[in-house]
Amino acid sequence: MSVSVSDTAVSEASSSRFLRFWTAQTVSQVGQRFGMVALPVVAIETLHAGAAEVGYLTAALTVCYLLIGLPAGAWVDRWSKRTTMIRAAVVRAVVLAGVPVLWAFDQLSLVWLYAVAVVVGLASVFFDVAYQSYVPFIVPDQDIERANARLESSAQISAAGGPAAAGLLLKAVSAPVVIAIDAVAYVVCAGFLATVKDSEPSRREKAGEDSRLARDILDGVRFVVVNPVLRRLILSVGVSNFFATITMTLTPLLILRTLGLGSTVMGVVLGVGTLGGLLASLTLPKVRARFDAGTVMAVGLLLAGVSMVAFPVAGSLDESAFVIPVVLLVLGQFGMTWGAVTFNIAQVSVRQRVCPKNMLARMTASIRFVVWGSMPVAAILAGWLGSHIGVVPCLWIGVAGAFVTALPIIGMDRLIQSATPAPDSGV
Repeated sequence: MSVSVSDTAVSEASSSRFLRFWTAQTVSQVGQRFGMVALPVVAIETLHAGAAEVGYLTAALTVCYLLIGLPAGAWVDRWSKRTTMIRAAVVRAVVLAGVPVLWAFDQLSLVWLYAVAVVVGLASVFFDVAYQSYVPFIVPDQDIERANARLESSAQISAAGGPAAAGLLLKAVSAPVVIAIDAVAYVVCAGFLATVKDSEPSRREKAGEDSRLARDILDGVRFVVVNPVLRRLILSVGVSNFFATITMTLTPLLILRTLGLGSTVMGVVLGVGTLGGLLASLTLPKVRARFDAGTVMAVGLLLAGVSMVAFPVAGSLDESAFVIPVVLLVLGQFGMTWGAVTFNIAQVSVRQRVCPKNMLARMTASIRFVVWGSMPVAAILAGWLGSHIGVVPCLWIGVAGAFVTALPIIGMDRLIQSATPAPDSGV
Protein backbone atom coordinates (compact mmCIF):
# COMPACT_ATOMS: atom_id res chain seq x y z
CA MET A 1 0.00 0.00 0.00
CA SER A 2 1.41 3.41 -0.98
CA VAL A 3 1.93 6.19 1.51
CA SER A 4 1.05 9.71 0.38
CA VAL A 5 3.30 12.73 0.87
CA SER A 6 0.65 14.36 3.08
CA ASP A 7 0.47 11.25 5.30
CA THR A 8 4.25 11.29 5.66
CA ALA A 9 4.23 14.97 6.55
CA VAL A 10 1.55 14.39 9.20
CA SER A 11 3.55 11.52 10.66
CA GLU A 12 6.78 13.58 10.78
CA ALA A 13 5.01 16.56 12.34
CA SER A 14 3.38 14.32 14.93
CA SER A 15 6.72 12.73 15.78
CA SER A 16 8.44 16.11 16.14
CA ARG A 17 5.85 17.67 18.43
CA PHE A 18 5.46 14.52 20.47
CA LEU A 19 9.25 14.36 20.96
CA ARG A 20 9.28 17.93 22.33
CA PHE A 21 6.34 17.18 24.61
CA TRP A 22 7.98 13.93 25.71
CA THR A 23 11.20 15.78 26.55
CA ALA A 24 9.31 18.36 28.62
CA GLN A 25 7.49 15.60 30.50
CA THR A 26 10.71 13.67 31.14
CA VAL A 27 12.54 16.68 32.61
CA SER A 28 9.51 17.47 34.77
CA GLN A 29 9.31 13.88 36.00
CA VAL A 30 12.98 13.75 36.99
CA GLY A 31 12.67 16.90 39.07
CA GLN A 32 9.36 15.80 40.54
CA ARG A 33 10.91 12.56 41.80
CA PHE A 34 13.56 14.55 43.61
CA GLY A 35 10.80 16.57 45.24
CA MET A 36 8.75 13.50 46.18
CA VAL A 37 11.72 12.09 48.12
CA ALA A 38 12.87 15.38 49.61
CA LEU A 39 9.50 16.76 50.76
CA PRO A 40 8.70 14.03 53.36
CA VAL A 41 12.37 14.02 54.42
CA VAL A 42 12.13 17.77 55.11
CA ALA A 43 8.98 17.14 57.15
CA ILE A 44 10.29 14.11 59.07
CA GLU A 45 13.98 14.88 59.58
CA THR A 46 14.21 18.68 59.37
CA LEU A 47 10.87 19.61 60.97
CA HIS A 48 10.42 16.43 63.09
CA ALA A 49 6.94 15.55 61.76
CA GLY A 50 5.10 12.47 63.00
CA ALA A 51 2.60 10.17 61.26
CA ALA A 52 -0.29 12.62 61.53
CA GLU A 53 1.76 15.53 60.15
CA VAL A 54 2.99 13.43 57.22
CA GLY A 55 -0.62 12.55 56.51
CA TYR A 56 -1.57 16.23 56.51
CA LEU A 57 1.29 16.97 54.08
CA THR A 58 0.13 14.31 51.63
CA ALA A 59 -3.44 15.57 51.99
CA ALA A 60 -2.33 19.14 51.26
CA LEU A 61 -0.85 18.01 47.93
CA THR A 62 -4.02 16.25 46.80
CA VAL A 63 -6.97 18.03 48.45
CA CYS A 64 -7.06 20.54 45.59
CA TYR A 65 -8.71 17.97 43.34
CA LEU A 66 -11.71 18.13 45.68
CA LEU A 67 -11.64 21.93 45.76
CA ILE A 68 -11.26 22.83 42.07
CA GLY A 69 -11.02 19.53 40.18
CA LEU A 70 -14.37 19.81 38.38
CA PRO A 71 -14.23 23.49 37.34
CA ALA A 72 -10.61 22.98 36.27
CA GLY A 73 -11.78 20.50 33.64
CA ALA A 74 -14.34 22.94 32.24
CA TRP A 75 -11.79 25.75 32.17
CA VAL A 76 -9.05 23.66 30.53
CA ASP A 77 -11.48 22.56 27.79
CA ARG A 78 -11.83 26.28 26.98
CA TRP A 79 -8.15 27.18 27.31
CA SER A 80 -5.05 26.20 25.37
CA LYS A 81 -3.82 23.04 27.07
CA ARG A 82 -0.20 23.78 26.23
CA THR A 83 -0.40 27.29 27.71
CA THR A 84 -2.11 25.90 30.80
CA MET A 85 0.73 23.43 31.36
CA ILE A 86 3.39 26.14 30.89
CA ARG A 87 1.77 28.44 33.43
CA ALA A 88 1.25 25.62 35.94
CA ALA A 89 4.91 24.56 35.60
CA VAL A 90 6.11 28.12 36.27
CA VAL A 91 3.88 28.44 39.36
CA ARG A 92 5.22 25.19 40.78
CA ALA A 93 8.81 26.29 40.11
CA VAL A 94 8.38 29.61 41.93
CA VAL A 95 6.64 28.11 44.96
CA LEU A 96 9.05 25.20 45.38
CA ALA A 97 12.02 27.58 45.12
CA GLY A 98 10.66 29.21 48.27
CA VAL A 99 11.40 26.11 50.40
CA PRO A 100 15.23 26.36 50.33
CA VAL A 101 14.97 30.15 50.70
CA LEU A 102 12.81 29.87 53.84
CA TRP A 103 15.09 27.15 55.18
CA ALA A 104 18.21 29.27 54.57
CA PHE A 105 16.72 32.11 56.64
CA ASP A 106 15.53 29.69 59.35
CA GLN A 107 11.87 30.49 58.63
CA LEU A 108 10.72 27.10 57.33
CA SER A 109 7.97 25.42 59.36
CA LEU A 110 5.33 22.76 58.83
CA VAL A 111 2.75 25.47 58.23
CA TRP A 112 4.86 26.89 55.39
CA LEU A 113 5.41 23.39 54.03
CA TYR A 114 1.65 22.75 54.02
CA ALA A 115 1.11 26.08 52.22
CA VAL A 116 3.68 25.18 49.57
CA ALA A 117 2.05 21.77 49.13
CA VAL A 118 -1.40 23.35 48.64
CA VAL A 119 -0.18 25.80 45.96
CA VAL A 120 1.80 23.07 44.19
CA GLY A 121 -1.31 20.90 44.37
CA LEU A 122 -3.48 23.64 42.84
CA ALA A 123 -1.06 24.10 39.93
CA SER A 124 -0.80 20.32 39.53
CA VAL A 125 -4.58 20.01 39.09
CA PHE A 126 -4.48 22.23 36.00
CA PHE A 127 -1.24 20.73 34.68
CA ASP A 128 -2.43 17.13 35.04
CA VAL A 129 -5.89 17.74 33.56
CA ALA A 130 -4.30 19.45 30.53
CA TYR A 131 -1.53 16.83 30.30
CA GLN A 132 -3.86 13.82 30.13
CA SER A 133 -6.08 15.62 27.61
CA TYR A 134 -3.23 16.72 25.32
CA VAL A 135 -1.93 13.52 23.72
CA PRO A 136 -4.84 13.16 21.21
CA PHE A 137 -3.94 16.62 19.85
CA ILE A 138 -0.33 15.73 19.01
CA VAL A 139 -0.53 12.11 17.77
CA PRO A 140 -2.96 10.17 15.54
CA ASP A 141 -5.66 8.15 17.33
CA GLN A 142 -4.06 4.83 16.42
CA ASP A 143 -0.83 5.92 18.16
CA ILE A 144 -2.40 7.00 21.47
CA GLU A 145 -1.53 3.85 23.41
CA ARG A 146 2.02 3.79 22.05
CA ALA A 147 2.47 7.46 22.96
CA ASN A 148 1.13 6.88 26.47
CA ALA A 149 3.49 3.92 26.87
CA ARG A 150 6.47 6.08 25.88
CA LEU A 151 5.45 8.83 28.28
CA GLU A 152 5.07 6.27 31.02
CA SER A 153 8.45 4.70 30.21
CA SER A 154 10.22 8.01 30.81
CA ALA A 155 8.15 8.53 33.95
CA GLN A 156 9.28 5.15 35.24
CA ILE A 157 12.93 5.76 34.31
CA SER A 158 12.64 8.97 36.30
CA ALA A 159 10.94 7.06 39.10
CA ALA A 160 13.79 4.55 39.10
CA GLY A 161 16.71 6.95 38.88
CA GLY A 162 15.26 10.04 40.56
CA PRO A 163 14.68 8.70 44.09
CA ALA A 164 17.97 6.80 44.06
CA ALA A 165 19.89 9.90 42.92
CA ALA A 166 17.99 12.05 45.42
CA GLY A 167 18.78 9.59 48.20
CA LEU A 168 22.48 9.73 47.39
CA LEU A 169 22.39 13.51 47.06
CA LEU A 170 20.78 13.76 50.50
CA LYS A 171 24.01 12.41 51.95
CA ALA A 172 25.82 15.51 50.70
CA VAL A 173 23.24 18.32 50.93
CA SER A 174 20.14 19.10 52.98
CA ALA A 175 16.68 18.09 51.77
CA PRO A 176 15.49 21.68 51.09
CA VAL A 177 18.34 22.07 48.59
CA VAL A 178 17.18 18.95 46.76
CA ILE A 179 13.71 20.51 46.40
CA ALA A 180 15.37 23.35 44.47
CA ILE A 181 16.25 20.81 41.74
CA ASP A 182 12.52 20.13 41.35
CA ALA A 183 11.93 23.87 40.87
CA VAL A 184 14.61 24.13 38.16
CA ALA A 185 13.15 21.10 36.35
CA TYR A 186 9.75 22.80 36.09
CA VAL A 187 11.38 25.86 34.50
CA VAL A 188 13.07 23.65 31.89
CA CYS A 189 9.78 21.81 31.34
CA ALA A 190 7.99 25.10 30.62
CA GLY A 191 10.72 26.03 28.13
CA PHE A 192 10.31 22.82 26.12
CA LEU A 193 6.50 23.07 26.17
CA ALA A 194 6.78 26.56 24.67
CA THR A 195 8.32 24.99 21.52
CA VAL A 196 5.52 22.44 20.93
CA LYS A 197 3.07 23.04 18.08
CA ASP A 198 -0.19 21.11 18.26
CA SER A 199 -3.45 20.70 16.34
CA GLU A 200 -5.69 21.96 19.14
CA PRO A 201 -8.16 24.56 17.79
CA SER A 202 -7.62 28.07 19.12
CA ARG A 203 -10.40 29.24 21.40
CA ARG A 204 -11.60 32.74 22.09
CA GLU A 205 -13.59 33.42 25.21
CA LYS A 206 -17.18 34.19 24.34
CA ALA A 207 -19.68 36.37 26.15
CA GLY A 208 -21.68 34.38 28.67
CA GLU A 209 -19.14 31.55 29.00
CA ASP A 210 -18.81 32.10 32.74
CA SER A 211 -22.53 31.49 33.18
CA ARG A 212 -22.15 28.17 31.31
CA LEU A 213 -19.44 26.90 33.63
CA ALA A 214 -21.87 24.90 35.79
CA ARG A 215 -23.47 23.37 32.71
CA ASP A 216 -20.07 22.40 31.27
CA ILE A 217 -19.10 20.78 34.57
CA LEU A 218 -22.37 18.84 34.69
CA ASP A 219 -21.90 17.72 31.06
CA GLY A 220 -18.51 16.23 31.97
CA VAL A 221 -19.83 14.50 35.09
CA ARG A 222 -22.87 13.20 33.21
CA PHE A 223 -20.71 11.78 30.42
CA VAL A 224 -18.56 9.85 32.91
CA VAL A 225 -21.57 8.56 34.86
CA VAL A 226 -23.56 7.50 31.79
CA ASN A 227 -20.68 5.87 29.91
CA PRO A 228 -20.48 2.26 31.20
CA VAL A 229 -16.72 1.98 30.57
CA LEU A 230 -15.83 5.18 32.39
CA ARG A 231 -18.25 4.39 35.21
CA ARG A 232 -16.45 1.14 35.97
CA LEU A 233 -13.03 2.68 35.55
CA ILE A 234 -13.73 5.49 37.99
CA LEU A 235 -14.86 2.98 40.61
CA SER A 236 -11.79 0.80 40.15
CA VAL A 237 -9.26 3.65 40.00
CA GLY A 238 -10.90 5.41 42.94
CA VAL A 239 -10.66 2.38 45.23
CA SER A 240 -7.14 1.61 43.99
CA ASN A 241 -5.83 5.11 44.66
CA PHE A 242 -7.47 5.28 48.08
CA PHE A 243 -5.73 2.20 49.42
CA ALA A 244 -2.49 2.87 47.54
CA THR A 245 -2.40 6.30 49.20
CA ILE A 246 -2.65 4.66 52.62
CA THR A 247 0.36 2.51 51.76
CA MET A 248 2.47 5.25 50.17
CA THR A 249 1.73 7.82 52.91
CA LEU A 250 3.17 5.48 55.54
CA THR A 251 6.04 4.06 53.47
CA PRO A 252 8.50 6.86 54.42
CA LEU A 253 7.66 6.30 58.09
CA LEU A 254 8.05 2.53 57.64
CA ILE A 255 11.51 2.96 56.13
CA LEU A 256 12.81 5.89 58.21
CA ARG A 257 11.24 5.21 61.61
CA THR A 258 9.98 1.62 61.92
CA LEU A 259 12.96 0.02 60.14
CA GLY A 260 15.46 2.86 60.70
CA LEU A 261 17.01 2.43 57.25
CA GLY A 262 17.67 6.13 56.51
CA SER A 263 16.82 8.48 53.65
CA THR A 264 19.52 7.13 51.33
CA VAL A 265 18.14 3.61 51.55
CA MET A 266 14.63 4.98 51.06
CA GLY A 267 15.67 6.65 47.82
CA VAL A 268 17.41 3.52 46.57
CA VAL A 269 14.50 1.23 47.53
CA LEU A 270 11.93 3.42 45.82
CA GLY A 271 14.15 4.02 42.80
CA VAL A 272 15.22 0.43 42.12
CA GLY A 273 11.75 -0.88 42.93
CA THR A 274 10.10 1.29 40.31
CA LEU A 275 12.04 -0.43 37.53
CA GLY A 276 8.94 -2.61 37.47
CA GLY A 277 7.06 0.35 36.03
CA LEU A 278 9.67 0.75 33.30
CA LEU A 279 9.32 -2.93 32.42
CA ALA A 280 5.54 -2.51 32.26
CA SER A 281 5.75 0.49 29.92
CA LEU A 282 8.18 -1.29 27.59
CA THR A 283 6.23 -4.55 27.40
CA LEU A 284 2.65 -3.21 27.37
CA PRO A 285 2.34 -2.64 23.58
CA LYS A 286 3.21 -6.30 22.94
CA VAL A 287 1.00 -7.48 25.80
CA ARG A 288 -1.93 -5.44 24.43
CA ALA A 289 -1.38 -6.96 21.01
CA ARG A 290 -2.19 -10.37 22.53
CA PHE A 291 -4.72 -9.56 25.23
CA ASP A 292 -7.74 -7.26 25.51
CA ALA A 293 -7.56 -4.09 27.61
CA GLY A 294 -9.91 -5.38 30.34
CA THR A 295 -7.79 -8.47 30.91
CA VAL A 296 -4.57 -6.46 31.03
CA MET A 297 -6.05 -3.99 33.53
CA ALA A 298 -7.37 -6.72 35.85
CA VAL A 299 -4.06 -8.62 35.91
CA GLY A 300 -2.18 -5.39 36.58
CA LEU A 301 -4.34 -4.56 39.60
CA LEU A 302 -4.02 -8.06 41.06
CA LEU A 303 -0.24 -8.00 40.64
CA ALA A 304 -0.07 -4.66 42.45
CA GLY A 305 -2.19 -6.00 45.32
CA VAL A 306 -0.10 -9.13 45.80
CA SER A 307 3.12 -7.11 45.75
CA MET A 308 1.90 -4.71 48.44
CA VAL A 309 2.00 -7.58 50.94
CA ALA A 310 5.78 -7.11 51.09
CA PHE A 311 5.49 -3.76 52.90
CA PRO A 312 3.82 -4.85 56.16
CA VAL A 313 5.80 -8.11 56.11
CA ALA A 314 9.07 -6.12 55.99
CA GLY A 315 7.85 -3.94 58.84
CA SER A 316 7.08 -7.00 60.99
CA LEU A 317 10.67 -8.27 60.92
CA ASP A 318 13.15 -7.79 63.75
CA GLU A 319 14.59 -4.28 63.95
CA SER A 320 18.14 -5.64 63.73
CA ALA A 321 17.46 -7.09 60.28
CA PHE A 322 18.64 -5.11 57.27
CA VAL A 323 19.05 -7.14 54.08
CA ILE A 324 15.73 -9.01 54.16
CA PRO A 325 13.55 -5.89 54.74
CA VAL A 326 15.37 -4.04 51.97
CA VAL A 327 14.92 -6.96 49.56
CA LEU A 328 11.23 -7.25 50.44
CA LEU A 329 10.67 -3.53 49.97
CA VAL A 330 12.42 -3.53 46.60
CA LEU A 331 10.46 -6.56 45.37
CA GLY A 332 7.21 -5.14 46.69
CA GLN A 333 7.80 -1.77 45.04
CA PHE A 334 8.89 -3.51 41.81
CA GLY A 335 5.76 -5.66 41.57
CA MET A 336 3.37 -2.97 42.79
CA THR A 337 4.67 -0.45 40.24
CA TRP A 338 4.68 -3.03 37.44
CA GLY A 339 1.03 -3.83 38.07
CA ALA A 340 -0.05 -0.23 38.66
CA VAL A 341 1.66 1.11 35.52
CA THR A 342 0.26 -1.72 33.39
CA PHE A 343 -3.21 -0.83 34.61
CA ASN A 344 -2.68 2.91 34.31
CA ILE A 345 -1.43 3.00 30.70
CA ALA A 346 -4.26 0.74 29.58
CA GLN A 347 -7.01 2.64 31.40
CA VAL A 348 -5.82 6.11 30.33
CA SER A 349 -5.66 4.96 26.70
CA VAL A 350 -9.17 3.50 26.94
CA ARG A 351 -10.47 6.76 28.41
CA GLN A 352 -8.89 8.84 25.65
CA ARG A 353 -10.43 6.61 22.97
CA VAL A 354 -14.01 6.54 24.25
CA CYS A 355 -14.22 10.29 24.92
CA PRO A 356 -14.87 13.04 22.31
CA LYS A 357 -11.89 15.41 22.04
CA ASN A 358 -13.90 18.47 23.02
CA MET A 359 -14.72 16.83 26.37
CA LEU A 360 -11.34 15.30 27.19
CA ALA A 361 -10.42 17.78 29.93
CA ARG A 362 -13.86 17.62 31.57
CA MET A 363 -13.82 13.83 31.46
CA THR A 364 -10.32 13.76 32.96
CA ALA A 365 -11.23 16.29 35.65
CA SER A 366 -14.42 14.43 36.59
CA ILE A 367 -12.51 11.19 37.04
CA ARG A 368 -9.66 12.86 38.92
CA PHE A 369 -12.13 14.65 41.17
CA VAL A 370 -13.20 11.28 42.52
CA VAL A 371 -9.91 9.43 42.17
CA TRP A 372 -7.53 12.10 43.47
CA GLY A 373 -10.15 13.66 45.69
CA SER A 374 -10.19 10.49 47.75
CA MET A 375 -6.44 10.70 48.33
CA PRO A 376 -6.40 13.45 50.99
CA VAL A 377 -9.04 11.51 52.92
CA ALA A 378 -6.90 8.38 52.64
CA ALA A 379 -3.76 10.30 53.65
CA ILE A 380 -5.38 11.80 56.75
CA LEU A 381 -6.89 8.42 57.64
CA ALA A 382 -3.47 6.79 57.20
CA GLY A 383 -1.87 9.37 59.48
CA TRP A 384 -4.57 8.93 62.14
CA LEU A 385 -4.53 5.13 61.99
CA GLY A 386 -0.72 5.08 61.91
CA SER A 387 -0.66 7.12 65.12
CA HIS A 388 -3.28 4.99 66.89
CA ILE A 389 -2.85 1.39 65.74
CA GLY A 390 0.68 1.56 64.30
CA VAL A 391 2.22 1.77 60.84
CA VAL A 392 2.32 -1.97 60.09
CA PRO A 393 -1.35 -2.76 60.94
CA CYS A 394 -2.38 0.22 58.84
CA LEU A 395 -0.35 -1.12 55.90
CA TRP A 396 -2.28 -4.41 56.14
CA ILE A 397 -5.50 -2.40 55.69
CA GLY A 398 -4.05 -0.96 52.49
CA VAL A 399 -3.22 -4.44 51.25
CA ALA A 400 -6.72 -5.78 51.98
CA GLY A 401 -8.36 -2.93 50.08
CA ALA A 402 -6.06 -3.33 47.08
CA PHE A 403 -7.52 -6.73 46.20
CA VAL A 404 -11.01 -5.25 45.76
CA THR A 405 -9.93 -2.95 42.94
CA ALA A 406 -10.04 -5.55 40.15
CA LEU A 407 -13.73 -6.43 40.64
CA PRO A 408 -15.20 -3.57 38.54
CA ILE A 409 -12.83 -4.41 35.65
CA ILE A 410 -14.01 -8.01 35.22
CA GLY A 411 -16.05 -8.40 32.02
CA MET A 412 -15.19 -4.94 30.62
CA ASP A 413 -13.80 -6.02 27.23
CA ARG A 414 -17.16 -6.08 25.43
CA LEU A 415 -18.10 -2.70 26.86
CA ILE A 416 -14.80 -1.21 25.66
CA GLN A 417 -15.25 -2.57 22.14
CA SER A 418 -18.78 -1.23 21.84
CA ALA A 419 -17.90 2.20 23.26
CA THR A 420 -14.74 2.83 21.19
CA PRO A 421 -15.29 4.75 17.92
CA ALA A 422 -13.32 4.04 14.76
CA PRO A 423 -9.84 5.66 14.95
CA ASP A 424 -8.98 8.80 13.00
CA SER A 425 -6.40 8.52 10.26
CA GLY A 426 -4.35 11.37 11.69
CA VAL A 427 -4.32 14.49 13.77
